[in-house]
Amino acid sequence: MSLRVLSPGLLSTVQDGGRHGFAAIGVGAAGAMDPVSLRLANLLVGNAQDAAALEITLRGPRLQCKTDLLIALAGAEIDARCGGETVPLWRPVLLRAGSELNLGGMRRGARAYLAVAGGIHLPAVLGSRASDVNAGLGPLPRPLAAGDSLACAPAPRSLCGDLWKRLESASVDEGTDKQNVFSTNWSLDPRAWFDVDTAHPIRAIAGTHFERLDGDSQRALFGAEFRIGVDSNRVGYRLEDVAIALAAPIELVSEGVAPGTVQLPPGGVPIALTAEAPPTGGYPRIAQVIAIDLPRLAQRRPGDRVRFAETDIADAQMRYLEREHALARLAEHVHWRLRQSW
Repeated sequence: MSLRVLSPGLLSTVQDGGRHGFAAIGVGAAGAMDPVSLRLANLLVGNAQDAAALEITLRGPRLQCKTDLLIALAGAEIDARCGGETVPLWRPVLLRAGSELNLGGMRRGARAYLAVAGGIHLPAVLGSRASDVNAGLGPLPRPLAAGDSLACAPAPRSLCGDLWKRLESASVDEGTDKQNVFSTNWSLDPRAWFDVDTAHPIRAIAGTHFERLDGDSQRALFGAEFRIGVDSNRVGYRLEDVAIALAAPIELVSEGVAPGTVQLPPGGVPIALTAEAPPTGGYPRIAQVIAIDLPRLAQRRPGDRVRFAETDIADAQMRYLEREHALARLAEHVHWRLRQSW
């Protein structure tokens, strides 16, 4: 084993790129709420971008490193310390065997991702290691608990060679105040990838049943400010404070839904589905959050405000392709940087 859970935090789960391709048999994708932060954390330690990592919500766990570990933290601005030393975010960090990684509260954002070089080794279930807590699916189908052990591959010494040299040099000193944290002098700029400004709207496309809303509700959906309900979770965000109503009752058979689908239950409080959304739903589909804004929605906390700005499929596709091209260029650069220090 490489990581032992001493205390689990508020909600810490194993997540990867998701369990795709099984909607026809009633299995949702699950996976990371903020897939971009997951991908960036994995990039920083040389993993495949969809490798399994820890998703940490609002307050993190306390973990013991059983071996030397090369890690990266991306996403929310989390308080991270190891043996009294600050663990920097958005860069590769080498932690000494035996040290304790304490992940506390988050100053900005709601979810952080802890990637470990080599990934977290759990048996795949339907092609994924993701924990789908709502469905009870996955190799660890629940949040982390104290006493859990997570196996990780040995940290490859071909990555971040200068960190290994510094660790070996520090190990010569047998004093009590050993350095536990060794980080690179370069990092990613979170401003390019991480947006938690609640003044920025979430872009969405009018849904199949948008025209069935009454006039005031159509205007409110793309104009009013909602509040994320305190009982929101990985299945969906309740959008409160604004009443949304149909012009007339309608009856629907269940239809396909996906993360980002905004449904309208009978109570008039819309729900924006998130990572653990079921593959079908029977409520009116009034909007669809575009793919590149799902990470921004995932980083909103309960109580945060959210506004929707209407866009269309062509704009959503263009922005998605632009993001993927930018990530591909970044991956090439990070891959080069990881191997320059040996």
